[in-house]
Amino acid sequence: MADLSDIGTRQTVLDLVIEKGPVTSGAIARILGLTTAAVRRHITTLEESGEIEEHDVPPRGPRGRGRPARYYVATDTGRGTLTDGHSEIAVKALSYMTRTMGEEAVEAFASSRAREIERKYTPIVHAAGSDPLMRASALADALTEDGYAASIRPVGDGHFAVQLCQGHCPIEKVAEEFPQLCEAELTAFSKILGVHVQRLSTLAGGGHVCTTHVPIGMPVVHPAARHAFRRNR
Repeated sequence: MADLSDIGTRQTVLDLVIEKGPVTSGAIARILGLTTAAVRRHITTLEESGEIEEHDVPPRGPRGRGRPARYYVATDTGRGTLTDGHSEIAVKALSYMTRTMGEEAVEAFASSRAREIERKYTPIVHAAGSDPLMRASALADALTEDGYAASIRPVGDGHFAVQLCQGHCPIEKVAEEFPQLCEAELTAFSKILGVHVQRLSTLAGGGHVCTTHVPIGMPVVHPAARHAFRRNR
């Protein structure tokens, strides 16, 4: 019988791969305060169960000596986004709307969802102040609380842009059939953050994470944001 503490740690490792992937076992070990060997043991188990997989990451700078680090991302099984009853019903409902009322009905539904996203997250983001970096961090934190496993990651030195990454999407299977939902979400993020954002990849489109490019200019980097950057590098 598996040790309960082992099961809990393994779930934590999986959660970190979902949120921060592609990520190395060494990075996870630093976050959890464990040895790399201990984390690799859980990584091996998660690979064997099909919950995570190795992901090729282009090398940054000259390659050093020794074996290159292995990066991992979560699979559909690991994210728990295999088609369930709720997703099937949602897809059927939107398909029925398309057949009976046309594409305009789905577009209207997507726009309505975008307005709901704006109403929910705009006050949270505005409360973070005027610094674009802190606003993006606030949105990521709020999305994480709602199950999106979101984080921000610096682009380059992080002075000009960040990436808003969502490791989980509760509507992934629905968005595969109706990408209008992803487009509406992107529009909402742009309005909430007050900048033009660009979607680089989506889980629904086959990416390992939903990635949104967010320009932030040259803000004063707050200590909390610096700490978030160090965690995500």
